[in-house]
Amino acid sequence: MTPQTHHADVELETLHDADEAYDEQEREREDVSPRQKTNGSKFHEQIEELENEDYSEDDEEALLSGNTQNGTARRREWSGSISLGSGGSGMKRIWPQIRDIVWESAPTLLLTTIGLLFTGELLDQVSRWRAMREVDQLIMIIPVVLNLKGNLEMNLSARLGTAANVGELDDPVVRRKMIFGNLTLLQVQATVVSFVAACVAFLLGFIVPRTTEPEATTPSPDAVQNATRSVIGVLMDLAVRRPRPSLPPVDTSRKTGFHTFVMVASTGMSAACLSGLVLGSFMCGLIVLCRHFGRDPDNIAPPVASCLGDLITLVLVGLVSTLLIPFLYTFVPLFVVFGVLLIFFLCLTNTLRNPYVRDLVKEGWTPLFGAMVISSTTGIVLDLFVSRYEGFALLAVVISGLPGAVGSIFISRLSTALHAAALPVSGYRSVNGHENGHHHSGDEEENGGLGSGSVPLSGKKEKQEPSTMLVMVTLMVITLPVEIIFLAMLRGFGWLRLPFMFVASSVLFFCCAVFASLMIARYLTSFLWSRKLDPDIYALPIHSALMDLIGQSLLVLCFEIVSLLGFAVEAKPHAG
Repeated sequence: MTPQTHHADVELETLHDADEAYDEQEREREDVSPRQKTNGSKFHEQIEELENEDYSEDDEEALLSGNTQNGTARRREWSGSISLGSGGSGMKRIWPQIRDIVWESAPTLLLTTIGLLFTGELLDQVSRWRAMREVDQLIMIIPVVLNLKGNLEMNLSARLGTAANVGELDDPVVRRKMIFGNLTLLQVQATVVSFVAACVAFLLGFIVPRTTEPEATTPSPDAVQNATRSVIGVLMDLAVRRPRPSLPPVDTSRKTGFHTFVMVASTGMSAACLSGLVLGSFMCGLIVLCRHFGRDPDNIAPPVASCLGDLITLVLVGLVSTLLIPFLYTFVPLFVVFGVLLIFFLCLTNTLRNPYVRDLVKEGWTPLFGAMVISSTTGIVLDLFVSRYEGFALLAVVISGLPGAVGSIFISRLSTALHAAALPVSGYRSVNGHENGHHHSGDEEENGGLGSGSVPLSGKKEKQEPSTMLVMVTLMVITLPVEIIFLAMLRGFGWLRLPFMFVASSVLFFCCAVFASLMIARYLTSFLWSRKLDPDIYALPIHSALMDLIGQSLLVLCFEIVSLLGFAVEAKPHAG
């Protein structure tokens, strides 16, 4: 046999082996299920491991960051990127990944923190209106309804943010059905939670003693069910020091009975439904605009939903109660309740007919009311320390509210990455035939995996998404300037005298609160996803309640340490 003949035989054997290998791969593809064939990604195995909780931290980081590279490779990439090297080339690689987070999240967090702060002054004004002084259960309903409504609106923003980022809102028909379905669902949920809030407030009327002073109509903190939002009520302590015009006399005796309950229920239910319509429409429009202009709604929507939800609901409670109080002992409030119930059943019917949201009617109630129970513990913390330490309520706004807002951004981003990873390669542009595209189910779990590259989280397909750790570090860093600006505002407006030791201690404990918020957000999201529970529905209420409790507890510890060192926070006297 000549060398040429031998060489030709070797080439034929090589080609034959290659053909056999190709045929074997084709047979393997035919053996897998149709869902697996549409996926074709090795990420499917990682998601199955995540379901069984048998996964490494590297694999989880790779999944949550939306990248198909294995965890070890990503860790090497991350380690190399944080090293500045010569000329800061590492920072040049990092900045394009985190630029959108910084420019979108930092201004949003600052504005929402300022908005939350000044909402306290609004509550002080509302609490002095005739309706609030005559029926004090109306002021008691405010923190309860703000707790439940705030969580509903954050869930709405998280769901639609995920839907926008995985491309489900790009189809006009799907977008119209999904937005309309979410608005009707929000009306159903708002009606239920506001009725529960009315019942809680009415029962508290039998428990909480009432003083005869109009300024004391704000419920005591142990009656408050959400610390982050209930802290707003205690912000009145600052404003009450200023001279106020005398109030017209009203009957401030405690009122109970059928007419009082109907008044509280009609006010809470109608205000919650109107707030859901106004704010829900605004949030839907905001998320669609974010998608249109290539912005990531996960970085913007959750804090805005929380802050505006408080403000709008508070205004509407005040206005509706003012309109209804002249008709307290008539059937007008009862007619309002019947009108809200009629709208409730119409929205419920439309929600059950909408394939994108009908499954959500039965889900999400447990975390909502569970968060309310957790926040009751925070109310005890407030009750014990809000009158003991000067400025406690003001500082609690930022040390619990801001870390909670940061955590909501992180949860929304993680949930988007997990939902996108569970879609097939071509699925990020459509609902993929699923009845509820962004809703997490067992079918999606079997379907999970990315085709290639990173998840197009902001509509930019070629953009490399930052790792989970990088997102956590970025969110922690951008909150520090917000905290410092907040403390500077307190001093600049003349509300509090803050000694340097307290400022340093509060910044340290604030960093601890942000770190706890991000860690809870990460592992809570992973835990819920591994249990086949949608983080967009279950994570935010639980996380919000836990951060209320942790933030308030850390603030108490900060005050205790500073007091032991001989320093104290003082309120500057107001002129007048």
